[in-house]
Amino acid sequence: MKVLVLGGTGEARALAVALDESQDHTVVSSLAGRVRDPRLPVGEVRVGGFGGPDKLAEWLVAHQVDAVVDATHPFAERISASAARAAELTGVPLLMLRRPGWPSRPGWHWVGSLDEARVVAEGLGERVFLTTGRQGLAAFAGSSAWFLVRCVDPPEPPVPARSEVVLDRGPYTVEGELAVLREHRIDVLVTKDSGGPLTVAKLDAADEVGIPVVVVRRPAPPAVPVVSAVEQVMAWLR
Repeated sequence: MKVLVLGGTGEARALAVALDESQDHTVVSSLAGRVRDPRLPVGEVRVGGFGGPDKLAEWLVAHQVDAVVDATHPFAERISASAARAAELTGVPLLMLRRPGWPSRPGWHWVGSLDEARVVAEGLGERVFLTTGRQGLAAFAGSSAWFLVRCVDPPEPPVPARSEVVLDRGPYTVEGELAVLREHRIDVLVTKDSGGPLTVAKLDAADEVGIPVVVVRRPAPPAVPVVSAVEQVMAWLR
């Protein structure tokens, strides 16, 4: 069985290992190409977008793909929508592998967008630790607050006028995150509900020092089957 795995997440890499070690599957992993130096999964890898759902459907047929697993980031709305439509067009089975979101904690402020996150954060503090990634920084460009922006690759303009950019990639430790919060005198943390263990340390650190956290809710996923573990994907394929 030939399986296309969409996404460069930790879950996608773990699934690629399981498929590569299996006697019954061939895996092709597809990365969007937005990260300059991505962590590559095992097996065959393609980098770059497909050009929309119709082109993805053509690719599935041309490469004789038997199943697709959408293991992209919870906020990768475009490719998830394209995968759902391509599966519908071709009849290729599609499963979404999605890590659970973070359970809400006291002191969290849930918002529906980055624009709303900016407004709420401005009302909570003057110095903001912004960990929503380099995509969407334009939503904070007009803010009067000061931002510590952490992302993997250098962001492109527009960025907040008063900001410092730190290039880094998880996993992080609570001790390290506490040092960041204290060194930069952070008043409020802004993040997305990415879920998973790689970046949860910042939330524990925020709890320890007692600063509020603004969390952007996940977008609604397409109407496709969803699981949360690699083992469930393997069972579905079987």
